[in-house]
Amino acid sequence: MKNTTFENIFDAYQLVNGAKIKAKKHDEIFELGQYDGNKRGYTLYAFENGVRFEDFSVIISESELMNNYLIEKGKGNQAIAA
Repeated sequence: MKNTTFENIFDAYQLVNGAKIKAKKHDEIFELGQYDGNKRGYTLYAFENGVRFEDFSVIISESELMNNYLIEKGKGNQAIAA
């Protein structure tokens, strides 16, 4: 995943289950899980060497994802207007 390119998240439609997410300020990679309406956020799972670790996860809001995280380029739905 070192040579994978990431781009800004412009639209919530890009946030699909299984998309790879990276923090803008850190090198850790996460895999996006389902949206949880009760907790009002998306589940992020730790991801390393092609393995998703389900024993550790965090819930993060849509606005936090859009402001502070990047999404793997070419994965998920493309933003309608860029």
